Amino acid sequence: MPNYDYDLGIIGGGAAGLTATAGAAQFGAKTLLIEKTARLGGDCLHFGCVPSKTLIRTAGIWALARRSAEFGLPALSLPPVNLGAVMARVQAVIDTIQHHDSPERFCGLGAAVQFGSPSFADEHVVDLDGKRISAKSWIIATGSRPAVPPIDGLATVPYWTNETVFSQTTLPGRLIVLGGGPIGLEIAQSFARLGSKVMIVEFMEQILGPEDADMAEILKSRLEAEGVVIHTGTKALKLESKGTAILLTVASDANEGQTKIIEGDALFLSTGRQPNIGDLELVKAGVNFTTGGIPTDARMKTNISHIYACGDVNGRLPFTHVAGYEAGIALTNAVLHLPRKADYAKIGWCTYTDPEVASIGYNEKRARKEGLEYRIMEESFGDNDRALTEGESLGKIKMLLDGKDKMLGCQIIGAHAGELIHEWIIAVNGGVKLSTMAGAVHVYPTLSEISKRVAGRVFADKLFGDGTKKILKFLFNLKGRACTLPYDQK
Repeated sequence: MPNYDYDLGIIGGGAAGLTATAGAAQFGAKTLLIEKTARLGGDCLHFGCVPSKTLIRTAGIWALARRSAEFGLPALSLPPVNLGAVMARVQAVIDTIQHHDSPERFCGLGAAVQFGSPSFADEHVVDLDGKRISAKSWIIATGSRPAVPPIDGLATVPYWTNETVFSQTTLPGRLIVLGGGPIGLEIAQSFARLGSKVMIVEFMEQILGPEDADMAEILKSRLEAEGVVIHTGTKALKLESKGTAILLTVASDANEGQTKIIEGDALFLSTGRQPNIGDLELVKAGVNFTTGGIPTDARMKTNISHIYACGDVNGRLPFTHVAGYEAGIALTNAVLHLPRKADYAKIGWCTYTDPEVASIGYNEKRARKEGLEYRIMEESFGDNDRALTEGESLGKIKMLLDGKDKMLGCQIIGAHAGELIHEWIIAVNGGVKLSTMAGAVHVYPTLSEISKRVAGRVFADKLFGDGTKKILKFLFNLKGRACTLPYDQK
């Protein structure tokens, strides 16, 4: 029987890698974590979730201050923002969380951590800066990086990505955001609220392309009300510099392909992601891969049965919580040898704009694509008492039902949608019936009552319909309406 250096080797110290490392070590597996950069935490901690949500919170406070008159308070005249101070707070939050992701913590759990650039020598051995290390099983969790689009002249102009935006210290007067997906929209709204004039250029016909058009339109209306200019159905053709300014030539579907120039002082690229696999020498391990990542089965196994791939690198769902979930799946298979499989139908996600956009299961686009029949139930935040007291009436909850009134999916756009969606995530994962959701007593006044109301609407027509009234009238001699409105008499 081969004698390997480690039971489990893990490449990549981001969300997936850290989850797998902690779990494997606590199960008693001799575990090695290899991270290419000098710090653990990965993209989420240093360039993604943590800094972006910190920035969003700061910008949100500034935006709320501008709304003071809406709450009966004196209108405020706000001074210019010091972006350097804002980003210093972002870095302080990162540094605080970094302590939780230290090599010492993982050593305390029993896992070794080494830094360097690993590459496979064969299916069990990696070369780490000249040192050969073997493991019985490997988990590849190297994540992804920003994809740079093939735009003429891009190499001649300065640009930001999520890996550089949080180190900026000067607020641009005009910011061009290329890409109307979650990352681009979060950055666009944050900078607009801090004081930049922001212009979004999106190739697709709507922002948040995978989401339903009605949900995207609600968010678009908020962004435009805050001064963001949004160009959808617009292709970026050419970039060039003019002094310190950046000129972007675009062609719009609305203008029948005619070109125009958008001028800015900074450019932020948010045009997709690509997997970090170029330096791994996967060919030597026999692992199949594509430009989109490393394909896996539902157990996170690659075509080599003892090599797994988790997180962004496998090209499935690019979310931190999914990376952690997949790491747990791989760990269960690699260390415990239990055939656990991933079920993505039970995974929710959220875009942290204001309003937030959260979802689980099917939306209309996905349902139509799979030929599913459905009907819709909706409730507006404008009909929720707590939303009105908070000044957060924009948004709605939308639920898709099949012919038997079983929930196919739920989408929420509104204040704290990322928190509200968890009631539905638990319902999906626990098989909770809509009748249970509708019957549960929710605390008043809360935003979560919107979930109770939309579930209740499924049963309202049956419960309060004419058929029910006739039966009750027959059984209990009920007399019916006590008053009639003038327009009901016509």
